[in-house]
Amino acid sequence: MAHRLLVRRIWTFSVKDIRCLPTSAATSSSFSTSLQSATTRVSFLSPARTLPRALPHTSRREVSFNVQDNEDFTERVINSDLPVVVDFHAQWCGPCKILGPRLEKAVAKQKGRVAMAKVDIDDHTDLAIEYGVSAVPTVIAMRGGDVVDHFVGIKDDDELDSFVSKVIGQ
Repeated sequence: MAHRLLVRRIWTFSVKDIRCLPTSAATSSSFSTSLQSATTRVSFLSPARTLPRALPHTSRREVSFNVQDNEDFTERVINSDLPVVVDFHAQWCGPCKILGPRLEKAVAKQKGRVAMAKVDIDDHTDLAIEYGVSAVPTVIAMRGGDVVDHFVGIKDDDELDSFVSKVIGQ
């Protein structure tokens, strides 16, 4: 147990601590002397030095979300205050894998004025049937629970930007 603790403390020895070591400790020929002088002058083995520093937490709204079930779709898409772009896709669909990141990028450019929902048609066949999805990728735009626009297939970045801008009314 003591061996693991020593290894963990040595492993977390940071570059900052190395710079703090006195030159006599860094150049001493005797390992035990250098370790003693290092621990007395710079307490790099103290628990305070080995605790990980917390990363700053930034609150960030996600660009898109995966629909979990019908209730989730109703709550987050149909009842949404924002317009929602719904991407009906499938894991096995090559064009879906190309369109998804492009569509997320176009939605992210709007900086929170539109949301994006992703619906896997294999997991949510009932939603795909309800919204008339016969091919993937199919993208529909909804505002206030109503479908306001849609397209099927892949589009380039400019067409996606104009589609998303039209959804939010620009």
